[in-house]
Amino acid sequence: MAGRLPPGRKLKIQELSDRLGVSPSVVREALSRLSAESLVLAEPQRGFRVSPINAADVRDLTAVRTDIELKCLRSAIREGGLSWETAIVAARHELVGTPYDIHDLSDGWTEAHAKFHYALVAACDSPWLLRIREQLFVQGERYRRINIRMSHEGRDLRVEHSELAQAVLNRNTPLAAELMREHLRLTQTLTLQSLMSADTAVG
Repeated sequence: MAGRLPPGRKLKIQELSDRLGVSPSVVREALSRLSAESLVLAEPQRGFRVSPINAADVRDLTAVRTDIELKCLRSAIREGGLSWETAIVAARHELVGTPYDIHDLSDGWTEAHAKFHYALVAACDSPWLLRIREQLFVQGERYRRINIRMSHEGRDLRVEHSELAQAVLNRNTPLAAELMREHLRLTQTLTLQSLMSADTAVG
């Protein structure tokens, strides 16, 4: 998830077992579960690898994620009450107060970021939509964290998140949807630029 293991790297069960201090069977079970979530690639007779990354998947993921995210957001704005609004304010405060470097995001900021985005949609009345949204969010975070260190673009995430939260709290559904769409589009653009830079460097 943090990009510490490069995409495509072979995952050796015994090596991971020794590093983590757990039995090989535990590692094998964990890799099987990660494979089901598309974070690890299982190859018959060849073992496991870190799932590869590519531009086509980034575009596809962003398109689907945007569709689901906006469905959840519209439902949350329609259904959310005072406790939902309070949770958004608290999550925004935590995110703003967590130090971050746009080119080297800490685990603490990443966790606060995930909590903030979930708070925005938490009042959605469809558990299935929320489950699907969470799976897509995890995949999006993987791409973003793998490539973010390679991007040289500036971005004021505090402003983006503050404007998004305010639009949601004001129950301005059209504005909130447009800000969320642009937020995800910009993330996609920077990720694709990072992938292109990586391909150029290799070439």
